[in-house]
Amino acid sequence: MPLRLILSGLLMLTALGLGLVGYQVTRPSETVTITAEAPPPPLTVDVLVAARSLPAGTLMKDEDFTQRAVPSATVPQGAVTNSPEARADLRGALLRQYLESGHVLMSGDVQHPRDRGFLAAVLAPGTRAISVGVDAVTGNGGLIWPGDRVDVILTQELSDAPLARRFVGETVLNDVRVVAVDQSITQGAVAGGDNATGHLARTVTLEVTSQQAERAAIAERLGKITLAIHAADTVAEATDHRAAIYGGDVSPALADRGSHMRVILGKDTQDVTFQ
Repeated sequence: MPLRLILSGLLMLTALGLGLVGYQVTRPSETVTITAEAPPPPLTVDVLVAARSLPAGTLMKDEDFTQRAVPSATVPQGAVTNSPEARADLRGALLRQYLESGHVLMSGDVQHPRDRGFLAAVLAPGTRAISVGVDAVTGNGGLIWPGDRVDVILTQELSDAPLARRFVGETVLNDVRVVAVDQSITQGAVAGGDNATGHLARTVTLEVTSQQAERAAIAERLGKITLAIHAADTVAEATDHRAAIYGGDVSPALADRGSHMRVILGKDTQDVTFQ
């Protein structure tokens, strides 16, 4: 091979190599961007918050609170977390202090019916709680609930009175609030008890003044107590005192029979009727 061709080939290879080197040196450098992975979302806990502004003394119901998801790291100590058990435990509980809408419900904010002093906290200032005995009939067929307002009616038999005035009924307490049925204080506890168990309530606890408590205690000794439920929009009456209603006022037949007296003279007995 001629020397000239060899030199020409070497020169071409040298020029190609220098061109490649120059291209690598002069081309713009590539920018490498590294994207960091987004941190995982924080773990959350569902807590119960007030659904609306709740005043102190509120007896809690399901619609009084709702749930809200908050980061677990920011959940305050003592917050009530959402669960079926927690919701059931709050029904009928007493709110100790005012709670604004949206505020987290704390365990220390409520007092439960099983807690000591719960009934005293439910009562209005200056009032008392007194229990009266009832049955399925005198307790209005088992339909009296805590929160209802009732009249307390006393019926009794006066054995030494004329027939038309032997049976008498009178309202001894008017428009008093039911605060408990047996040991149930939550709204919806029925005086007739749970149909599934067949349990019948024996006592209804009323919110009364000290004088009304005395009247209720005496009435239970005198005769039979019956409770009459007020309508929801009934306006409270000014007094508990009403005129007594006698058997003759209810049944004209008794009044027409007049008053009878049996006169005994020695061995002779005679029935005398006074018109």
